[in-house]
Amino acid sequence: MMEKDFVPTQNPLYPLEGTVGWKAPSNIALVKYWGKKPNQIPANPSISFTLDACATRTFLKFRKMDEAKEAFSFDFRFEGKAKDSFKPKIATFLGRIETYLPFLRHYHLEIESSNSFPHSSGIASSASGMAALALCLLELERLANPEMTLEDFKQKASFLARLGSGSACRSIGGSLIQWGRTPGLSGSSDLYGIPYPYEVHPTFNNFHDTILLVHKGQKSVSSSVGHGLMKGHPFADNRFQQAHENLKKLQAIFKEGDLESFIAIVESEALTLHAMMMTSQPYFILMLPNTLEIINRIWQFRKETGTTICFTLDAGANVHVLYPESEKTKCIQFIQNELVAYCEKGHYICDRIGKGAQRISTSL
Repeated sequence: MMEKDFVPTQNPLYPLEGTVGWKAPSNIALVKYWGKKPNQIPANPSISFTLDACATRTFLKFRKMDEAKEAFSFDFRFEGKAKDSFKPKIATFLGRIETYLPFLRHYHLEIESSNSFPHSSGIASSASGMAALALCLLELERLANPEMTLEDFKQKASFLARLGSGSACRSIGGSLIQWGRTPGLSGSSDLYGIPYPYEVHPTFNNFHDTILLVHKGQKSVSSSVGHGLMKGHPFADNRFQQAHENLKKLQAIFKEGDLESFIAIVESEALTLHAMMMTSQPYFILMLPNTLEIINRIWQFRKETGTTICFTLDAGANVHVLYPESEKTKCIQFIQNELVAYCEKGHYICDRIGKGAQRISTSL
């Protein structure tokens, strides 16, 4: 598929008014996306687990106006309160997707959104938020074109979500989603995420992710800024090649259920992501002392018990603790006994691998 394939070829009869709602999950990358080209094209491929409990719920109330406006007409509320500070980002997103949803200036939109987790703290809130909004907006097109297949709907939603936040394209489907063109991976694309196309051992279908909230506030450096600092980075080319190689290695790992090799790649990817931040110009550090303490305790626990618990990090201080269903009891006990003390106010989220976005009740 190419960009032009997502431009409507017909002018259907769009609804006059209504309300739609979608719940879109966050995701946690195993092979990290860091660095991008123009038009939200990734500099390297990535793959992620779709989460379940960490999600954004968005309701979109739409009303067709008598005539199209020069500027997009919308109101935005986040967790029950007007959030004008979010509006420029939404307006930019609407501008990017207008070619593919040409009806947008003909409607007044009321957007009501809420998260089940702290915003801007490194749990991919922009991914779930933009995915949920993209799904709601595309729902208008599906209402006008009910013959659109679910597969086409999800693919276009992923394509649109990417234009709001790159990793949002991985928050439409589940449970393993790959994004970014890479040799040897069937159907891979820079334009949208795809369900991982190869065999996956059952052990990876029931993975858990306990998110330790080391810091619940907004990050000191946004992901958008961090991506931009990969341009001209002295280690960028090697990092991008590493991502391709790790994706290739994961094909056999996922098929065979090789948890030891899985851990080696996932933890290395997490530390490489933060190494890129610490060696950019200007450089910055998003990990905190408690992040490092948690990592060291996970390493010690794994060595002493032989469990296959591991960690990964997003662009923030919080730690995602990954472990299979078969070790849930032992790992949860360890987390509660030894790791929760390093969380802000003792807060953490127990999550697990999910199946992707879901349509929700259409009432505000």
